[in-house]
Amino acid sequence: MRVIGLTEFGGPEVLRVIELPDPVPGSGEVRIRVRAASVNPTDTLLRSGALSVRLNGRSGPYVPGMDAAGVVDAIGPDTDTPLREGDAVIAIVRPYEPRGGAYAELVVVPAESVVPIPSGVDFPAASTLLMNALTARVGLDLLAVPAGGTVAVTGAAGAFGGYAVQLAKSDGLRVLADASPADTKLVAGLGADEVVTRGDDVADRFRALAPDGVDGVLDGAMLHELVVPAVRDGGGIAVIRGWDGPVDRGVRVHPVWVNEAATDHARLLRLRDQADTGELTLRVADVLPAAHAAQAHRRLAEGGLRGRLVLDFTAV
Repeated sequence: MRVIGLTEFGGPEVLRVIELPDPVPGSGEVRIRVRAASVNPTDTLLRSGALSVRLNGRSGPYVPGMDAAGVVDAIGPDTDTPLREGDAVIAIVRPYEPRGGAYAELVVVPAESVVPIPSGVDFPAASTLLMNALTARVGLDLLAVPAGGTVAVTGAAGAFGGYAVQLAKSDGLRVLADASPADTKLVAGLGADEVVTRGDDVADRFRALAPDGVDGVLDGAMLHELVVPAVRDGGGIAVIRGWDGPVDRGVRVHPVWVNEAATDHARLLRLRDQADTGELTLRVADVLPAAHAAQAHRRLAEGGLRGRLVLDFTAV
């Protein structure tokens, strides 16, 4: 099979087409013929070597990618799954495992990490769902704000932030969100109750709308200590890059590690169902041939995308 991978860490230019043996599914595993794989910021961290410690000294080539959409190609022996060969599916892939990530013509993943594709959705759009929506779901569950409470979302125009807004609204929460002036309409359309101008002083604007402080923050913009003042005493902040403080006033920091939930089938199936009913909006910025992955990584680094770039593996 062909993958988009790297043998040395570095900039986007290290990504190239590499031939690897076809993976064989074992017990409890499913093999997917990938049609589309979305490009996420976490992919650039693997490529750059920023998280190489997670590879446990394993030699390359390394294959990025956490989000895949495609067709079930094979099912391992003694695998308890309702899936059948030919089913259209989406999966969350853990790229630091020995088989690598989603930038591949074929991926093998635990059956628990695979769910049917949302109805009426094409492969590129479907590939943008699971990793970012699951990250937002885990963050909300860690904050555990009861219905009627208030949360704030930073980076609300991004993929994680957009799902955080929509999932929080679905949970019955009041949602405050930040956005640039150009994105205010977009974020309001996702369901935010109030949208404030983004920036390092956004905590002040959140406090103006919630004088006692919000119950929790989903910090997609990674503002960390800058947004903590928006949180009420004893509230929480869900962070996506492992920041752990310092904080005071009893505010709790909740690091979100999406890999730990990658086999939580019930959560994944619920997210799929919410996309199916339109509660979650799938946003594609552009679709590129998989061999143009380096270009996709450069465009991601430039910023300004609203939705995910997607690699088309029918055109490697």
